Order: sequence, then C-alpha cells, then structure tokens
Amino acid sequence: MRKIHALATSLLGVFCLHNAYAIDLDAGDYDYAPSGTNLAMLYYQHASRDSLYTGSNKVSDQVELTSNIGIARYVHYMDVAGLHIAPQLLIPFGRLDAGKDISALGNNSGLGDIILANTFFVYHNQETKSTFGITPYLYLPTGKYSKNDDLNIGENRVKFTLQGAYITKLTDRINWDVAGDFTLYGKNDDIAGGGDLKQDLGFQLQTSARYRLNQIADLRAGLSYNDAGDTKQNGMTTDSNKQTKFWVGTGVSPTPTTQIILNYGRDLKVENGFKEENRINLRLMKVF
Repeated sequence: MRKIHALATSLLGVFCLHNAYAIDLDAGDYDYAPSGTNLAMLYYQHASRDSLYTGSNKVSDQVELTSNIGIARYVHYMDVAGLHIAPQLLIPFGRLDAGKDISALGNNSGLGDIILANTFFVYHNQETKSTFGITPYLYLPTGKYSKNDDLNIGENRVKFTLQGAYITKLTDRINWDVAGDFTLYGKNDDIAGGGDLKQDLGFQLQTSARYRLNQIADLRAGLSYNDAGDTKQNGMTTDSNKQTKFWVGTGVSPTPTTQIILNYGRDLKVENGFKEENRINLRLMKVF
C-alpha cells in the first residue's frame, strides 16, 4: 500500500490536473457566430478513476480518485481590423477526493487557474459551413495550491496552449470537427521534494461528429488522444501520462438562445497515470 501511495503521489503532480483541465472541445465549439454575440457557459465534469498504471501495466485496481470540476466561461464575438475573433475568460473550480489504498492523499477543493483565451477565425465559408480557427490559451497560476498538499486544484505555474480546429458540414445532418493543440509549461518552483518541476511539450488530437435529429436535438460522439509530456524534477524524469478516450452524448436546444450538452465517456487506454472508468460532462449555455 505504501508503494502505491508513493507512486500515486509522484504521478499526481500534474497528470490528474492536466486531464481535468485538458482543452476537450464540445462538438460545435468553433461554430461561427455573428459579431456582438455573447455566450455564458457553465461546465460540470464528474470523473471517477479506480486503477493506476505505470507504462501500460496496471499496478493497482484498489485506488479511487474522483474529481468534480466546474468551469464558468464567457465568450464575446467581435471584429477587429477585419478579423473575426472571440476573446474569452474561463474560471475553473472544483474538488478532488482520494479513496481506498490512496485515501491518505485526502481531498482538496477551491478555485483553479484562470484561463485567458481568444479564438481567431482565419477562414469561414458560409455556404459549406466550414470554419478554421486558432485559439491561444494562457493559464495563470491563480488557483489554490500548496506543496504540502498531495491534491491541488491549482498548478502553481504558467501554461500556454495553442489550438487549431477545423469544422465542416458533411451532409445536411452531419457536422465534423477535428482539432489539435500543443502545450508549453512554465516551471513550478515550489514543489514537494525541492527543486523545480519542469515538463516537456504536451499535445492533444481530437475529433468529433454531430448528427442532427431535428431543429432541437442532435447526437454526438468524439475521440481524443493526449500526451501530457515528460516531467523532470531534481534530475529525475517521469514518463509522460498518455490518455486515449471517447465520449458520446447529445445536445438539446430548448429555445433558440439556450443549449444543454450531456456527454458520457471513459478512457480506452492510459499510460503512467490513473484510468478514468466513468466521466460525465454537462454544459449549459446561454446566448445573448
């Protein structure tokens, strides 16, 4: 049990939070909206993990790590110098709980690291409903963090992610999205064990599709691969957490200015980290 506790602690430094805050797109996130449009969104994700891996080998199925993460997000569409953009603000918050053989890790809750972002729509074809956008994300080290806590909501470092996404309408009822991003990490200079925590470049690839049932509802599904990047501390390197996952769900618009998205997903494969057995994502959106 002590070995499992130590391994879990070493992997928790960034992997759990990276996965919780990974920029997973909902199908339609890069849809083109007119200048002056505002979006207010509230996200909720519940994820449960009950196994731990080093490499591709399961080392324990007697662990329990649960995250309940929320994000408040505001987006404004506007035109600047002939370019359509969408500046936005994301504020994460939530709670992490450990159980079973890693119950000694305890729990933690609070605000996460604030994220500033801006989507640049560099291509849009109204006839084919095709759009290509680029979004830089800047993570600020504002979240709750202590090197004395095994579980943290904040990461105590700056991060920068650059994402590109293309969406298009394949048929009258089917839309397809594909996206990729990479992440550059600042160092965490206040880490348990001393020294600095540094991390190599991370990246993610994802794709999703929507099938429109009618004017109100759709069915959707997606697939993602994420490589968080190797970490280094005091001359020791920890291999990257790698995650392949899927999700299925539906989007419903009760009114022309509201939308509810509900997705269920889980990990298909994990290396060097906790495997998510169940994940539920809920998003509420109001257009104004």
